[in-house]
Amino acid sequence: MPHNNTYLKRKSFLRIRRFKENLFKLLLFTISSLCIFVIAAIIYTLVTESLPFFKSVSFKSFFLEKEWTPLFADPKYGIWPLVAGTLTTTCVAIGVALPSGIIIASFLSEFASSRTREWMKPVLEILAGIPTVVYGYFALLFMTPLLQKIFPELPGFNMLSAGLVMGVMIIPYISSLIEDSMRVIPQDLREASFALGASKVETTFKVVLPSASSGVIAALVLSVSRALGETMIVAIAAGMQPRLSFNPMDSGQTLTAFIVQVSLGDAPHGSIGYQSIFVAGLCLFSLTLFLNLIGFYYRRRIRI
Repeated sequence: MPHNNTYLKRKSFLRIRRFKENLFKLLLFTISSLCIFVIAAIIYTLVTESLPFFKSVSFKSFFLEKEWTPLFADPKYGIWPLVAGTLTTTCVAIGVALPSGIIIASFLSEFASSRTREWMKPVLEILAGIPTVVYGYFALLFMTPLLQKIFPELPGFNMLSAGLVMGVMIIPYISSLIEDSMRVIPQDLREASFALGASKVETTFKVVLPSASSGVIAALVLSVSRALGETMIVAIAAGMQPRLSFNPMDSGQTLTAFIVQVSLGDAPHGSIGYQSIFVAGLCLFSLTLFLNLIGFYYRRRIRI
């Protein structure tokens, strides 16, 4: 009889534990599915709201015209000026943030003492916590006048100052990810490099950093996505003039800045100007997705 009671208690305990495990798995699956649902809902919203736009505007005009003035009396619907502004500011930002992030991450991971790392990392994280509107006015009122002393012909609104400040803003994202990737590299690799006569600098940049290349690519993809989606800096400092130019010293308008411009206006619901918001959002989403897929492909290829 006691044996039967013990068996029943154990069976009941196992049943309850199995129920809890299944409930926890269901919770994890639900939360994971929620992310997929949100992405699907975003795509559905962008596509359904963009379709009426293409009933009035041909794909030929959208992809071949070189002007974007959907709110003017004589509207033009070529998306490339907004794409050019977005890519130009992003490239300037990455040109600043990626080398700086790699250098900072290498210093924190391989050269800095624990005491130096303790105060330097919070200082870097402050950069990520500053509101982007503050960065925007910093670019307009400090960076642009500073650049005008070097380039007197630089206009008051330009993509160069916006891109430079945006690069400073995303440095913490890159340096943090790359440093984490470098710190998980086994110490044996460093010791083997030292044993072969390599210096600390050579070991850092020829052994440790290449071994953490998947983390570098992940940081690059994240920072590019962050730069593509930045709104306030480019809206304040780059200007609101869509122009098909890849010269960072020109003024320009990005996809996000155009969305802000129309959203703050009085474009009536259902008008071509209102629909252009979702078309710009769909282009931005597609561009971000494309770059993320490229980064995922190269990360997977490196791991293999």
